[in-house]
Amino acid sequence: MLPVRQLAYKVETLEAAALAHHRAFGSGPFFVLRHVALASSRHRGVERPFDHSSAYGQWGSVMVELVVQHNPDPSALHDMFPHGSGSEGLHHAALFVDDLEAAIARFAAEGAPLAQLSVTQTGTAFAFVDARASLGHMLELYEPTPQLTGFYDFVAAAAEGWDGSDPIRELG
Repeated sequence: MLPVRQLAYKVETLEAAALAHHRAFGSGPFFVLRHVALASSRHRGVERPFDHSSAYGQWGSVMVELVVQHNPDPSALHDMFPHGSGSEGLHHAALFVDDLEAAIARFAAEGAPLAQLSVTQTGTAFAFVDARASLGHMLELYEPTPQLTGFYDFVAAAAEGWDGSDPIRELG
């Protein structure tokens, strides 16, 4: 079983989107990481910059990510929401997988080809597979490293008993 760990939305403005999501669903608090540092990012087989910022909050048992891409370069985000379009919406559902390369191959064989493979400066690899034909959105795949699961636990713990104050918090 591959349960959904996160739902991610492409947004135009992190702060406005986080406040709107909180008002609508009680989600949060949101932790903002600006200009996520990447060691590499390959979109459709071509190395390209992927300058993005994200806000991460808890929405019940699932993490919610709000993401903005700052640069106009092609990316898995721009595959669905072209640069300059002003469009927003569900971009991906994230899944933990035991073996990233094997999962990428499996999804490709099932009609969801690799759209983008990126690695953070801290070594966490994440892949977007293009499942739009079957699901209408991308899937993000990554291995549940202690660093990654620790971050998920940190966001979830902040939501426990949260009184709604200080809904947007900066990271880094």
